[in-house]
Amino acid sequence: MRSKKTQHMAFMAMFLAIEVILVVTPLGYIPIGPLSATTMHIPVIIAGIILGKRAGAQLGLVFGLTSLIRATIQPGITSFCFSPFVTIGDISGNWSSVLIALVPRILLGYLAGVTFEFLKNKFNNENATIISGALVGAITNTVLVLGGIYFFFGKAYADAINIAYSSLMAMLLGVVATNGIVEAIIGAIVTLFAYKAIKPMITK
Repeated sequence: MRSKKTQHMAFMAMFLAIEVILVVTPLGYIPIGPLSATTMHIPVIIAGIILGKRAGAQLGLVFGLTSLIRATIQPGITSFCFSPFVTIGDISGNWSSVLIALVPRILLGYLAGVTFEFLKNKFNNENATIISGALVGAITNTVLVLGGIYFFFGKAYADAINIAYSSLMAMLLGVVATNGIVEAIIGAIVTLFAYKAIKPMITK
């Protein structure tokens, strides 16, 4: 029991260290127009699948907090969507910003773990269950973040990036279909290889 607990803590520390490295380097967030592509979701997904849904949710919370902190100390034109402490022009963040920053990231790790656990008990194809868990987690994050932006800050966000509000939904759906899908696929591939590498080291 002590060995498994120590092992769990060691892997969590490793994933936490990776998250910190990503957030303090350009590797974590890659600016693409008013949004940023991210690799921050990958350690969260891996933790959810390898260590379980609770660990995934915990690391997802770390992801969310780093997103909130980054938006606060390095604000861009749309950072009010992720931090209640940011004001851009006459637009300020609020409690909804905290929801957008935290909830999708917590569910990202949690649902990746839940999906993997559920499918693992139903099917014998381990690779497919890993990829499915990773895709569910990544797409959950993308859809909830962009959906939160649209429902809580739609008009303000459209004004900030200088597009018509009537065009915002189409633009965000385009992001889901491009950046979101690419992030999900990359996350699934990396998670698959990480699982294969780490699984032999896990104490039974």
